[in-house]
Amino acid sequence: MRYAQGGGLTDAERATRERIRLEAVVRFEGGEKTREIAATLRVSERSVERWRRQWREGGEAGVQSKGSPGRSKLSDAQVARLERELERGPLAHGWEDQRWTLARIKTLIGRMFHVSYTVEGTWALLKRHGWSWQEPARRAIERDDTAVEVWKKEVWPRVKAPRRPTGPGSSSRTKPGSR
Repeated sequence: MRYAQGGGLTDAERATRERIRLEAVVRFEGGEKTREIAATLRVSERSVERWRRQWREGGEAGVQSKGSPGRSKLSDAQVARLERELERGPLAHGWEDQRWTLARIKTLIGRMFHVSYTVEGTWALLKRHGWSWQEPARRAIERDDTAVEVWKKEVWPRVKAPRRPTGPGSSSRTKPGSR
């Protein structure tokens, strides 16, 4: 089943779907046909066929819910250990500065627990456990805003890569026979 906008089922909706699947199992055991089960339970025949296949391969356990797909891969004890390591700082884990980035935390989780998270999944894990992103409270003392503006106006135009020409000679703009 697909859900728009990345949504999914709540725990109550998931329990309702599981009750329907388990009712289908009773009907499988009673020898009912797929079409009859689908009509009675008001689900698609494809769903009933999929449940029947899962039932044949794994019995009743094969059609039971696997739980929320968004569940954490780390136990509460592992999250507590991760938090202690984050408090020690990036220097303690081999990085050259004191900034925790999501990529670094993702790497740390992989090293410590042999579990793979995406950067987005790492952020979701941290938010779930009360962590938030941080922003420096003030600018560097050494910052010279005038020098930054001069650099942007004078140096950057010379340094930045020139744009690809779009006139004659460009393979996408030439007309056949124009040479």
